Amino acid sequence: MGRFVFKLPDVGEGTAEAELVGWHVAVGDMVEEDQIVADVMTDKATVEITAPVSGKVIAIHGEPGQMIPVRGPLVEFEVEGEGNAAAEPAPAPAPAAVAPEPASEPAPAAVEAPKAAPAVAAGANHVFKLPDVGEGTAEAELVAWHVKVGDAVEEDQILAEVMTDKATVEITSPVAGAVVALHGEAGQALPVGGPLVSFKVEGKGNVAEAPAAAPAPAAKTEKAAPAPAARPASTPAPQTASKAEAKPVPALTGRQPGERPLASPAVRNRARDLGVDLVFVPGSGPAGRIEHADLDAFVARGGTLAPTTASGGSLYARAEGTTEVRIIGLRRKIAEKMAESVRRIPHITYVEDIDMTAVEELRAHLNAQAKQTGKPKLNVLPFIARAIVVALKDQPQINAWYDDEAGVLTQHAAVHLGIAAQTPNGLMVPVVRHAEARDAYDTALEIARVSGAAKDGSAKREELSGSTITITSLGTLGGVVHTPIINHPEVAIVGPNKIEERVVVRNGQMVVRKMMNLSSSFDHRIVDGHDAAVFVQRIKTLLENPATLWMN
Repeated sequence: MGRFVFKLPDVGEGTAEAELVGWHVAVGDMVEEDQIVADVMTDKATVEITAPVSGKVIAIHGEPGQMIPVRGPLVEFEVEGEGNAAAEPAPAPAPAAVAPEPASEPAPAAVEAPKAAPAVAAGANHVFKLPDVGEGTAEAELVAWHVKVGDAVEEDQILAEVMTDKATVEITSPVAGAVVALHGEAGQALPVGGPLVSFKVEGKGNVAEAPAAAPAPAAKTEKAAPAPAARPASTPAPQTASKAEAKPVPALTGRQPGERPLASPAVRNRARDLGVDLVFVPGSGPAGRIEHADLDAFVARGGTLAPTTASGGSLYARAEGTTEVRIIGLRRKIAEKMAESVRRIPHITYVEDIDMTAVEELRAHLNAQAKQTGKPKLNVLPFIARAIVVALKDQPQINAWYDDEAGVLTQHAAVHLGIAAQTPNGLMVPVVRHAEARDAYDTALEIARVSGAAKDGSAKREELSGSTITITSLGTLGGVVHTPIINHPEVAIVGPNKIEERVVVRNGQMVVRKMMNLSSSFDHRIVDGHDAAVFVQRIKTLLENPATLWMN
């Protein structure tokens, strides 16, 4: 019999680590090859991990809520044959990487290796460098620190959050030790492989020239040295920590003091935006996991949100001062995307009013039938989506991407419809693929599915990219008219406004009809004003005669 150490595989886009959600096996279980052993969660999805071999479980590594590094040990099996443990021992003691050469003398090391000095802070002997956070990304934006200089951290404790073009990633400590220096401020772009945190750890650490502080006598004052390098004031982590220390965890959470609450990255991001410390929020999910609904309920009860007015203050009290908010993370990515679209695309906006009375009557009839058939309830979006699909058949240049640098317009046969959606993390555009091949019910189900995935943070990369034309709807907040911004590199975007009853003239008579303005923008380099008007008028005709939407 042999021992086989199964390490956590790459779970998507070069993710450096994943959160262990739950185990499907226990020590002593016999498992078959391809049997599910655990669930892990990345920033985008929950993944089922299956066994690569058949054998007996002799050890499991990690508890629900813990961040597991990719290629770190997950499960150990007793298997027939030699296994793989002889070549790859399971414990993998990464925290204390021994330096290749003795560095007992501080002064010579500082003299011989001046290039390493910027990466090594005084008193540090372990430098943790920013790992690859996905698809060979060259750099990532530092969103927030979870520690400060002087903190004692444990292995796998969250140090910081960084953002790539695709996801926010929590970076955990590979060692236990004291934080000596933080390399970077919130909003700064850090290179992959560059220093992130300097630690003082037991042993020699991983830095050959550990005493890189040039003046050796300063060793006695190292405890005072970190003070000037205190973490940026813009980072909210210290306030959160102080709240946790000031108040005991309420018993209703079911967690012990100091226990890290279970929550997805999307819930953590939303809680941080709301100013809520998750340590006080009871969770209703598996193993006490905090869901979006738990966070909503906590906020509805008053929670721990920062007060908006002074306690007991008058509603008419004078307000003083200003608040500066740094635009970082996903909000900055959204800002950059919008600025790029406006800068690169000369927009033309066309608005038309549409009589939606017939659509609303048909929708009410179908929804009444759905109660008996079990089909999904329809809102207006599937009808607008179908009208766009039909109208694009006559104007394929609108269902396209324009590469203005190469001067190439790529027209798409398939209609991959983007649905601009507001999520707790900001504006996202999940995609309904092959909208041309879906009926009203299938379209409604897919819109709900991809929008829900975007809102709860489980959407995959392919579900958030590849749209060929976009719908942006504000629902009941739709207003009278708006000027939507095109989702680059697309060349058109359609924005329905709210439906409301208006008095209109029909056949010389004043009648009340359900009317909706349709606001649309086009890339004027590709779509002339005439073609934009023809496209919108075609949509108008189809919606005012909804029986023609599914006719060849």
